[in-house]
Amino acid sequence: MLLHELAHCRAGDKGNTATLSVFPRDDADYARLARVVTAERVRAHLAEYIAGEVVRHELPNLPALHFVCHQIVDGGVTTSLALDTHGKSLSSRLLALEIR
Repeated sequence: MLLHELAHCRAGDKGNTATLSVFPRDDADYARLARVVTAERVRAHLAEYIAGEVVRHELPNLPALHFVCHQIVDGGVTTSLALDTHGKSLSSRLLALEIR
């Protein structure tokens, strides 16, 4: 199963930092997502695009998981002409993460 089957994602960009917020389509799936969508898995899944640390913040009252991705390859949205380093592209790639 891919993440997009259980959740949707919103993205933001600030220089070479991207933020990715994951929201379960059904609130009942939040605990499962919190268990399997870790900062380490996000970092590994997006390793081609993220050179730095990925920090996860849990927001159970929303419910949501918020990832801050540091050191986007090619400098991020403000310095790169490539679409691949934009947060919106990263959010689509994150939704292709395989979950169990």
